[in-house]
Amino acid sequence: MAALRKPRRGGSSLTDVPYQIRSGVPADSPALVAIERRCFGDPWSEASFRDALRASWSFGLVAESADGVIGYLIAREAAGTGEILNLAVDPPCRRQGIAQALLEAGLVALRRRGTEEVYLEVRVSNDAAQSLYRQADFMAVGRRRGYYRNPVEDALVLRRSLGRSENATDRVNLLD
Repeated sequence: MAALRKPRRGGSSLTDVPYQIRSGVPADSPALVAIERRCFGDPWSEASFRDALRASWSFGLVAESADGVIGYLIAREAAGTGEILNLAVDPPCRRQGIAQALLEAGLVALRRRGTEEVYLEVRVSNDAAQSLYRQADFMAVGRRRGYYRNPVEDALVLRRSLGRSENATDRVNLLD
């Protein structure tokens, strides 16, 4: 299990946070779908999570506290291009840096797999997620009309380069 360390506010000293980031496994699927249903109007199925966590071309990361799984990221890569398919944090656990930690760890994992660029879609109305992605240097490169269902809404397509000269994703301290 990988422990995540987070800088203290107003200083550079590190403090332990009340969760850990680890690789997701198919047995996590029921917990992921429970969070998914609390977060999204058109949730993934348990089978979709299981398939993504089993496939060689994709991976999952979960944030886990003493109470269980509180967030996750699912991503895939092929031919040097990555895609963040799903990122969610259980609503009572938001605003604690968990989404940012999962995103940073996911970018590190994608970079280690040889990914040079990463894409994702985000609802045009999801200002909080867009802010998170902007802070992580994602840029809007397109729009997909009617991409989301329940409710129907456009998606912004965001892209980030993971070129070798960039070190931002290496700041996360994952203990292997």
